Amino acid sequence: QVQFVESGGGLVQPGGSLRLSCAASGSIFSVYVMGWYRQAPGKQREVVARITSGSTTFYADSVKGRFTISRDNAKNTLYLQMNSLKPEDTAVYYCNRYPPDARSWGQGTQVTVSS
Repeated sequence: QVQFVESGGGLVQPGGSLRLSCAASGSIFSVYVMGWYRQAPGKQREVVARITSGSTTFYADSVKGRFTISRDNAKNTLYLQMNSLKPEDTAVYYCNRYPPDARSWGQGTQVTVSS
């Protein structure tokens, strides 16, 4: 099955920005609907954004207008541009197919928004 490796997380002040990347193995990345997910401490994993193979995008209400999902099929890479970050965006961020493939969860990348 395809594997995903997330990167780009870190510590940022409220109002700041980060760009997450997700590198996918395999040659059929381009046909997948892909999603970014996050899991905050003590909470269930939730999807924050998804993108179709044709680059149609959908966002959770909590991130709409602040986050932008994109993909580069030539590079087998998924991106999440996060602007105007809030403390409640603090979580481990993961990428996966949408709906997710349980066999393909990576380690995620930690995003911490704090002053």
